[in-house]
Amino acid sequence: MEKAILAVSFGTAYPETRRKTIQAIEADLAAAFPDRRLYAAWTSGMILRKLKARGEEAPMSLEEALAAMERDGVRDVLVQPTFFLAGYEMRLTRETLEAWKDRFSRVAVGAVLVDGPEDLEALAKALEAHFACLGEDTVLALMGHGSEEADFDPYTGLTALFRKDGRENFAAGTVEFRPGIEPVLELVQARKPKKAVLAPLMIVAGDHANNDMAGDAPDSWKNRIAALGVETECLLRGLGEYPEVRALFTAHARAAE
Repeated sequence: MEKAILAVSFGTAYPETRRKTIQAIEADLAAAFPDRRLYAAWTSGMILRKLKARGEEAPMSLEEALAAMERDGVRDVLVQPTFFLAGYEMRLTRETLEAWKDRFSRVAVGAVLVDGPEDLEALAKALEAHFACLGEDTVLALMGHGSEEADFDPYTGLTALFRKDGRENFAAGTVEFRPGIEPVLELVQARKPKKAVLAPLMIVAGDHANNDMAGDAPDSWKNRIAALGVETECLLRGLGEYPEVRALFTAHARAAE
């Protein structure tokens, strides 16, 4: 039976972060499942149209990838989403897969990066290890996207895990929906650090990271924190660049298979 693994991502219009994150995740999945042909799809029609308008190579949409697998004779499909959590994009992905499932003998779907408390703990440990070099006079401000459809709030939960592990100078917030930037501002105001390191809590370092976090607008996270008299440093490194994070996606795919 012809078998395939389909990596489903939101996408990004930033080529460099695409190479370091989405394509790195895809490469790890291909290496972990050598008996499966790798396909890739993006769910953001806006980003796909933007790439095509710029004359750049664009991945397939989810429906295009499913149609390609059907044409290629694939019968067993292992789908691994690269979303941070199960929000709007994951719901649309599941709806599309449901509509196509009868065209294949088997369709298995792996979990998103943070699908429950155990995943959140694993992510917290990975981030704590990576940023262990930060001193007590520096705070870590992680910018997530946020979702109104997810079953639980991983951002407040992540900050709570940091506290549990003694990382009193780490906090996570969101650019959209709750909890917003408030947990980060509260941390900065309480600790009065010399410096704040800002990093995206997103798979890629795209528009939100470059503009809402590190941009020059007065309401960017960088400038809102700087307005409190704190030096800021922005790390434009998506979670997909962390080997430990990519390993979690591979583990989810193995569990689904």
